[in-house]
Amino acid sequence: MEEKKPLFSHFDESGNARMVDVSEKKETTRVAYAGGNISMSRNAFELVKTGSMSKGDVLGIARVAGVMAAKKVDELIPLAHPLMITKANIDFVLNDDNLSIDIFATVGITGKTGVEMEALTAVSVAALTIYDMCKAVDKSMIINDVRLLKKTGGKSGTYINSNPHDSYQKSHEKCGPGERNG
Repeated sequence: MEEKKPLFSHFDESGNARMVDVSEKKETTRVAYAGGNISMSRNAFELVKTGSMSKGDVLGIARVAGVMAAKKVDELIPLAHPLMITKANIDFVLNDDNLSIDIFATVGITGKTGVEMEALTAVSVAALTIYDMCKAVDKSMIINDVRLLKKTGGKSGTYINSNPHDSYQKSHEKCGPGERNG
């Protein structure tokens, strides 16, 4: 009996890369939630927390960078569709106990394809912006665990990352992505 191989939608029958044709898909409301983390030295963390970093409001600038990144995914990822996203939120949770910042993105659309890549890119660019704004104080910062937390809508319905090792699961369950302040 021949084993079925998983089908990757970005390849044709010959194995050539292609953009997925979504013209026959129904428009639905779709939302993706992603998370990530950046850890840093005590000095850098305190400067971010108190808003005293010399370059300015680190989290405010990172929030704007994340939203901008969500809107430009098709320019960064070769087979991504250009999307007219309807919402993009970036939230932060400062963790005093381990000198890190959790980063959460919520991206939404009413369309024919999902926004998982937009949420993941938003988290990544927000983390990179934090790094850029703090690197004069701490070059040893570490960006960790960028991952999809949840997605809703579309043909496949709801997906929730139930990885027991997910360091964001507790925070995700407490107040849900997109419901944080920071």
